[in-house]
Amino acid sequence: MKKKLNVLMLFYSPYQQPRGYDYREEFSDPDNMYTERDVLQALKELGHEVRLLGIYNDISPLFEEIKENPCDVIFNMMEVFDDQTHLEKNLAALLEILGIPFTGASSGVLYLCNNKALHKKIFNYHRVKVPRFYDFPKGSRVFLPAAFQLPAMIKPLCEEASRGISQASIVDTPEAFMERVKFIHQNMGMDAIAEEFIKGRELYVTVMGNKPMTVFPPREMVFKKMSEDQPHIATYKAKWDDKYRKRWGIDSVPAKNLDKEMIKKINDLCKRAYQALDARSYLRFDLRLTPEGEVYIIEPNANPCIARIDEMAQAAQLAGVDYPELIQRVLEQALHLNAQARLKKKAKS
Repeated sequence: MKKKLNVLMLFYSPYQQPRGYDYREEFSDPDNMYTERDVLQALKELGHEVRLLGIYNDISPLFEEIKENPCDVIFNMMEVFDDQTHLEKNLAALLEILGIPFTGASSGVLYLCNNKALHKKIFNYHRVKVPRFYDFPKGSRVFLPAAFQLPAMIKPLCEEASRGISQASIVDTPEAFMERVKFIHQNMGMDAIAEEFIKGRELYVTVMGNKPMTVFPPREMVFKKMSEDQPHIATYKAKWDDKYRKRWGIDSVPAKNLDKEMIKKINDLCKRAYQALDARSYLRFDLRLTPEGEVYIIEPNANPCIARIDEMAQAAQLAGVDYPELIQRVLEQALHLNAQARLKKKAKS
């Protein structure tokens, strides 16, 4: 029987609630906070004792909670703070300072994954194939770089969940290229990145753990009702707008027609990318598989959605890992990494 743990489930709340609030109303809505509900149910099914703490823009309840109710591990689901997604890494850094085991990526890995140019530079150094790219900080001169091939994908440099990505993000002329970069600078107030558009299949691969690593079977976003001349890309609407997804027949399914050699190629690439980032928890990679059989990493996603219906849990299910077992593995990995860190600290002292 697995050890019963005292778990603090830490997550983002769109409004500040007092400690002890049970979120029963929010969790009962199938379209609201479903990931948090899924994790809570799994933790209880596993027999763990769970306390809930939602945070909006005040971190003091976290300090109060851990002082008054010490926990064995924090299940970290903080993706936003004060409506700012880039502060996700800061919350992880705070948990690192506190020294309490917590699930998911370190602050450093979150920072690298969030910056689309920085992780590509690291991948280039390690010879992990990525599209050719160029980043444009706000206020910099906007131009089409020499030898840059069109069409290109233009998107915010540091943003998640496909925010700022639409069909208009694919540009095929120098004029459209510069206009879209300026759009992100002026309308979104963000730095931009341009990537050569890789035509092909949109695959998702989750890697988990550290010595050994586990690579779950690939999944694919399919566009059943979209013509071949339209870019098949994971726009914000393609991910989050149910009406849009239904209209174009967009769905996430197990990837088919991949032979053993291709699976090995994909797995090896993802393992090398995972190690290049010094990731030790779990990551989901967004890939492009070209008609010629070339595999490109588009970007890594630290702390990807872990809801039952999402890519990671569905891929784990394909590998024979049911949802509660997946959540248990996430907890055990957090405890293992914390124990390793304590041993290293002791060895240095």
